[in-house]
Order: sequence, then C-alpha cells, then structure tokens
Amino acid sequence: MFGTSRYAVVALLALALTACGSGEETYASVVDKAKNAKKLVVGVKADQPGLGLRTPDGSFSGFDIEVARYVARELGVKAEDVTFKETVSANREAFLQQGQVDMVVATYSINDARKEKVSFAGPYFVAGQDLLVRADEASLTGPEALNGKKLCSVAGSTPAQKVKESYAKEVQLQEERTYSACVDRVLGGQLDAITTDNVILAGYAAQHAGKLKVVGRTFSTEKYGIGLKKDDKQGRDAVNDALEKMFADGSWKKALEGSVGAAGFAVPQAPQLERY
Repeated sequence: MFGTSRYAVVALLALALTACGSGEETYASVVDKAKNAKKLVVGVKADQPGLGLRTPDGSFSGFDIEVARYVARELGVKAEDVTFKETVSANREAFLQQGQVDMVVATYSINDARKEKVSFAGPYFVAGQDLLVRADEASLTGPEALNGKKLCSVAGSTPAQKVKESYAKEVQLQEERTYSACVDRVLGGQLDAITTDNVILAGYAAQHAGKLKVVGRTFSTEKYGIGLKKDDKQGRDAVNDALEKMFADGSWKKALEGSVGAAGFAVPQAPQLERY
C-alpha cells in the first residue's frame, strides 16, 4: 500500500513540475517581456520578397524584418535574440491572443475589426491595393476591368475582403493560404491576376522580372501597423516611440530603399503615427 502511495506522489510531483516548466512567464506588456526576458518572438510573413521572406539558410529578410529588428533594439533586445515566426494573414490575431508571438510585423493592415482583437502601433507604412498580372496582359488595366476575370488573394487578408465587398459580382475570387501560391497560379495561366498591396506586388514583380507586372492603379489605402496584445498601451506607446525615431534618423528610408527600391517602387514619405 505504501509503495502505491509513494509512486502516486512521485507521479503527481512530476506532473506538477512539468506543468510549471512547460510554458514561459506571461508578461502584461511587450515592454516587460523585452526588459526582463531580453528576447522577443515576432510574427512575420515568410513568402513576400522585399518585405518578409525566408531565405534558403532559414533566416529572414525584407523591410518588415528590418522594422522589427529596429523596434526590438529600441525595446532593449539584440538582433540575435529576436526569433521570427512565420505567420499568414488568417492567423495573425490568433498568434497574438495565444501568446505565440509578442508582436506581428507582417504587412498587417490596421482596421476597426482587427482593433477589437489586438492593438496596433504605427502605421509604419501606407500602401494601396493594386493588381499583379502577367507581363503580356493588356486588358486588365485597373479595377474597372475586372469583370469576368479570375482573381487571387489570400484568405483572411484585407484585399480579399475588399474584393468580396466591392467586386463580388464581377470576378471569381480564389483565396489561397499565401501570395506565393497565387503567383504560381497566375504564372501557370489558371488565374488572371493577384490583388494585394502595391508594395507586396512590387516584390513579386521584381522576383519574376519580365514575367509579371504591377498594373499601377491603386484602389484602397492600407495602413500597416505593428500588432500587439489587446490593450497593451505601454507597448503601443513604446513601439510608436521607436518608429518615430526610425523615421527621424533615416533608418526607415534606408530600410525601404534597400528592400524594395530595386523593384522600381517609389519610396514615399514616412507616415503619420496614430497615437491613441
């Protein structure tokens, strides 16, 4: 009897220790995490050339990556202590809510529906929805020419939602998990165009030079923000301070030119931060 009880106690103790060590400490703000843990996990895109792209060696490159590193450094976290975790449009809110990431820097458009679930710092960039087509495409000159076309975007994205709201009767919308999947289908001739933000499309056009082109007729305004845990006002203020410094010291312009300038994308002025 004693032996059975002893083993039961040992088993319960092991279970308790496992539970205690199974997760990291929870912090009220990204500022606290950066200060105390000296490390951050940032959700980024992995398939967007010039913005967030996983390279063959497993590292990440692009404008969003540079923004994330700059902000992390201002919060007190070294570049080597930032872990990048791939996120897609449909899981960004969930990753923040579940604590899988501390911030999301992933061409993440600020809108009211998302603000109900997460907080935003920024915007750190303002884009516009556009179309990417095959280089020899002459008929698709803008949103007014979408009638009867087969269009691709990403599930959970703002551009996909806009198409559903404004062009549902004119186009056939195919939603993929990633934009790179859309690119493959347009190059293969199964679909006519991809729609998302112009700066994202510019990266794909550069990656497939001579095969794809950006139409150049924007039909929305997309403000990219840095996603944070809901109601993390301390974190939002600190990240906005970091972005303001990045705008002022030239790092923002340098990062943007180095990431998408080669695609012929005209670098705009830094946006106005929305502090609230």
